[in-house]
Parts: sequence; structure tokens; C-alpha cells
Amino acid sequence: MMPRTLRPLTALAAALLLAGCMVGPDYQRPTLGLPGSYAEPAPIAGQTPPAVARAWWKAFQDPMLDDLVEAALAHNADLAAAAARLEEAQGVLREVDGVEWPEFDLTGSGSRSRASTVTATSQASAPTFRNDFVGRIGTNFELDFWGKLRRASEAARADALASRYGQDTVALTLVRQVVEAYLDLRALDAQVAVTQETFASREESQRIVSRRQTGGLASGLDLRQAEAATEAVRAQLAELRRQREVTEHLLGRLSGRLDLAIPAGDLRQMPNLAAVPPGLPARLLEDRPDVRQAEAALTGANARIGVAKAALFPSISLTGSVGTQSKDLSDWFSGPASIWNIGLALDLPIFDAGQRAARVDQATARQKAALAGYIGAVRGAFTEVRDALSGVARQGEQESAQGRQVEAASQAEALARRRYAEGYSAYLEVLDAQRTAQAATLSYIASRRARLVATVDLYAALGGGWLTTETTGTP
Repeated sequence: MMPRTLRPLTALAAALLLAGCMVGPDYQRPTLGLPGSYAEPAPIAGQTPPAVARAWWKAFQDPMLDDLVEAALAHNADLAAAAARLEEAQGVLREVDGVEWPEFDLTGSGSRSRASTVTATSQASAPTFRNDFVGRIGTNFELDFWGKLRRASEAARADALASRYGQDTVALTLVRQVVEAYLDLRALDAQVAVTQETFASREESQRIVSRRQTGGLASGLDLRQAEAATEAVRAQLAELRRQREVTEHLLGRLSGRLDLAIPAGDLRQMPNLAAVPPGLPARLLEDRPDVRQAEAALTGANARIGVAKAALFPSISLTGSVGTQSKDLSDWFSGPASIWNIGLALDLPIFDAGQRAARVDQATARQKAALAGYIGAVRGAFTEVRDALSGVARQGEQESAQGRQVEAASQAEALARRRYAEGYSAYLEVLDAQRTAQAATLSYIASRRARLVATVDLYAALGGGWLTTETTGTP
């Protein structure tokens, strides 16, 4: 049972706690002045932009890519470190939240002692052997009258959110790296395939020139030019294979599979990702994990101003204990053995040479820095989306033009071969046409890769895709 003298004090403490105010500014999201939407054509009336799942890479319909992304999310070292930081922040939050509640400690002791009977103060009636058994439950609780503990909890909660969004940022960046590295690999596969075809064609041309030179229809210069062209393609093929192996090793590191071996594929066989819906709202940036992380950091810095300001006011703590003490264990639960004490402690700052006020200035400065960081993150994100939108549009135009270039260069090569076979031109014309056709095909593959990477960059810039609802249009 609670001692009667303790009940009024507990009620008073509860009243003070409930009536307590919170010093420091409450968080308000700053006005950023972003445009309502990106520079996209307005949506057609009656049409709703398509909803894109967060697992946007599955649109490539490539089981190998899906497996690599899942492995990276499960085994990547950077993501594991981010998860550990999140666990740490959540632990700090639980610790800070716990400070808002009274802490109760149970202490106990037992001793037996012998007193001297031959000292000047010894009394014959005093017992020689003495027992002392003590059990006590105590508490020391700071009343959060100025909201210092609640502001600290608010800051710790913001830190935990920032760590969570930091983990999401690492995951999004990781997926982006895996997808782009995979596109690089498939682009190199396509370039290797084209170069192998070119190498086979050059070898065949070299054999034809050799036979024509033997028959007196071609000069030794033609033969040496054919041999040089063949070896140039051989060297190019070796470099492309080296680049593919390095890219495969990168995917192995990102996915945690150091012995990764990926069969050859072809970028030209991969489907396109979904087109960007028109009228994309700029507020989609709010879903980006790095923007949310920056805002969480701002929220935490704002709350810490309240923690610093609360230190300028007096702190009130409640202390108390209740227990029992007796010489015999059999008397522990008897009324005369009960012990208790209660008290209030007041800590009022009088003079500290401006240290506490300086801490408020420091917290305010950190809040200003966090605000600048948040604004910078939003502006940077908006610019990244605009750059990605431009990249998708312009790379699409470039890919179309280079596709037409490939078709024209292939026809020119066929004409050059025919003219040489009929004796109307020198072999150098064939070599030039072959180099032009190969370069055009390789450039087309590079432009297709660039357009797909630009689309991946757009998905990542939007936080990993976008989701809309027909009724509200909210992301």
C-alpha cells in the first residue's frame, strides 16, 4: 500500500506533469515554392496516369535482373550497415522514451556484525551480535514541466525516421546501381555480338581479298588493309570482353555473389519501361527517401531547440523510497519495520556565464543548417527529375535517329561490297563502309542503353516510381 503521506505528493507531481508546457518552436514544414508540376503536356481529359509499382525493375521482365536485385537487397554490405544504424536509432528512441516514466529500483542488503564488549562505550546490555536486513524500492523522477523530455523524445523519433529513410535511400541507390550495371552488361553483350559479327565478316572479306590477290584481281595493298582491319576488330573485341567481365564483377559485389557468372544476353531484346504519365505533380518529391530524411533531420534539429531552452528553466525531481528494515527476517512485514522517505529536488540555474544560452544558439544554428539542407535536397531532387525527363525525351530522339543511321549504313555497306566485287571501286571503300556500319550499330546500342538508363534515373529521381489513384490523384 502507498503511504498516505506519499499520495498527495504523487498527485501534485501528476498535476504538474499534465499542466506542463513545452518550450521551443513547434515544427512547421517550410514553404518551398515549387511549381505545381513538371514541364510536361497536360493530361488528356478523362485519362488517368498509369500507376507504377515500387518494384519498377520488374517491368524489364528479366528473371536474372529480378534475382540480382533481390540478392543485393538481402546481402549488400552497405544496406546491412544502414539497417544497423536504423536499429541503433530505434534503440536510442526507446531509451529516450523511457526517461519520461518513473524509474523504480529494488535494493536489498543483509548483514551480521559483532560489536566489541571491551571499549569505553560498550554496554553490558547491548547485544554482541547484530543482524540488519533491509529491502527498499526507490524512485527518482524528473517532472517534465517544461517539455524537455518530450522534446528529446521528439528529436529521437525524428532521428529514427531519418535513419529509416536513410536505409530506404541506400536501398533505392543500390537498386539503381544494380539495374544500371545490368543494362551496361547487356549493352556490352550486344556490342560483343555485333563486333563478333563484324570480325567474322572481316575474316571472310580477308579471305576473299586473298583469293582475288592470288588471281591478280586485287593488289597486295588491298590484302594488307583487310588484315589490318581484321586485327583492329580483334583488339576491339578483346576490350569489350574485358569491360563485360569487369561489369559482371561489379554486379557480383553489389549482390554479394563474388562468383557470379551471368550468361550472355542482348540489350536490344529488353523491353522499355513504362512511359512517364503527363502532368506529373512536383509533390511526388515528398516521397523521395532522401527528401524525407532531410525533413526528419530538420524536425529533430527543431525539437532540440526546445531541449536547450528547457535547460534555462528550473528542473524539479521527485525522489522517494519505501521498504522495510529489521534485525530478524520474521519481522520484515510487520508495521514497525516499515521505512519510507519522500522529497522534491529543485535545480535552478543562477549563473553559468551564458553556457545554457550558448547551447540554445548552437541548437538554433543547427536547425538553420538542417533547414538549408532540406531546401537544398528538395531543389536538388526537383532538378534531378527535370534532368531525367529531358534525358528520356532527348535520348529517345537520338535512339530513333541512330536507328535510321544503322539502316542507311547497312545499305551503304552492301552497295560498297557490290561495287568492289564488280570492280568499280577500291577495297578501301568497302572498309570505310564496314567501319561506318559497325560504328553506327554500336552507337545505336549505346543510345538505347542511355535512354533506358535515363528512364531508370527518372524512376530513381521520383523515389522509385510513382503511384496515383483515380479519385484523388495523390501519390
